[in-house]
Amino acid sequence: MVTDAPPPEGGTDTSPAQPTTESFVEVQRSAEFGELRRAHRSFAFPLTIAFIAWYLLYVLLSNYAGGFMGTKLFGNVNVALVLGLGQFLTTFLIAWFYSRHAAGKLDPKAERIKSRMESGMEADA
Repeated sequence: MVTDAPPPEGGTDTSPAQPTTESFVEVQRSAEFGELRRAHRSFAFPLTIAFIAWYLLYVLLSNYAGGFMGTKLFGNVNVALVLGLGQFLTTFLIAWFYSRHAAGKLDPKAERIKSRMESGMEADA
């Protein structure tokens, strides 16, 4: 939380250095930031496209393949119910996979960039 109140008397300012606009632009142009962006996009875009395709398949089957979707698998459970529940399952799986991917590959790279910017060091171009 940011306030307009002055720091306490006798206290030392331990907040990180505030990067300049030029620093942000320099970091954005760096190879390290490009690698971070590629690592994110190479994971997020394919999964997003796959999930949208899976969702649209479900919608199209629901609209145009009512006989197939109404096929009973056991008891009162039909194909539509199983595929509908599969939508929820894949949502949670994608979130779980992304959190693992971010923790293992994205967060360490982002933390290095953040630490360097907060310390006032220049990025490698």
